[in-house]
Amino acid sequence: MPIISQFYGIKIIMLYDDHNPPHFHVFYNEYRATVDINTLEIIKGTLPKRAERMVLEWSSIHQDKLMDDWNLASEHKVLNTIDPLQ
Repeated sequence: MPIISQFYGIKIIMLYDDHNPPHFHVFYNEYRATVDINTLEIIKGTLPKRAERMVLEWSSIHQDKLMDDWNLASEHKVLNTIDPLQ
């Protein structure tokens, strides 16, 4: 599970050969969520509201980079790390 970004205890990962729609996984303490890259909505799981706001803000800033990583993952190439939320 390649970690592509980490901030405030939140880990963002992307899996190789994962199913559509394009998405990334979020781990925060005991919480897990999956976020659709195109819509920037949580499509599975839950996060505390504060963590959810941070993840959605971060993903809106880096939506193009997330899609680039999704394409790399589908080709089994090394994923790029993405800057954390500042």
